[in-house]
Amino acid sequence: MSKLETNTIDTVSGTSNLTIGSTNTSTITVPNGKLTGHNYPAFMSYNNNSSSQTISNSTWTEVTIMDQEALDTNNAFNTSTGRFTPSVAGKYYFTGQIFAPNGIGANFNSISIAKNGNVQINTTDELGYISRIFTADTELQVNGILTLNDTDYVSIFINQQTGGNIGIGGGSGKACGFFGGFRIGA
Repeated sequence: MSKLETNTIDTVSGTSNLTIGSTNTSTITVPNGKLTGHNYPAFMSYNNNSSSQTISNSTWTEVTIMDQEALDTNNAFNTSTGRFTPSVAGKYYFTGQIFAPNGIGANFNSISIAKNGNVQINTTDELGYISRIFTADTELQVNGILTLNDTDYVSIFINQQTGGNIGIGGGSGKACGFFGGFRIGA
């Protein structure tokens, strides 16, 4: 067994592929936690059951109540604004859920993942779903992939058309709201 010690391995000038191993049966061993091609930045935020927000009728409204963090690898999620700013460009997978403890009527209702305040992926595009948990309680979920630069920000928006205001979040263990994401590649 031979040992190569170096700080940098790079491609030959004029090429863009670096191959390690000569066959598809070659094995590369990397110490646990030492591979830099990981899915970071990553975050998962949630509503702590005490924060609530009033959502006006028929207006896309940014959700700002995701005020707790279960994970934030790069300190990229702002619990005051509900916004994630990656600081690393790439493709990201996002997931979000909003819970309305008093329910949402049968009219147009949607949540979205917004990039720089502009709706990008939403439940009306069939990338999410709406379900009833209990009588009159409504859960909306959305998932999707966005390409970001290092200064973009991403947040969750909700639009409901019940004819009046609704509340999201709140106590009694009914908040059930979360927003998370992670980098999946360059």
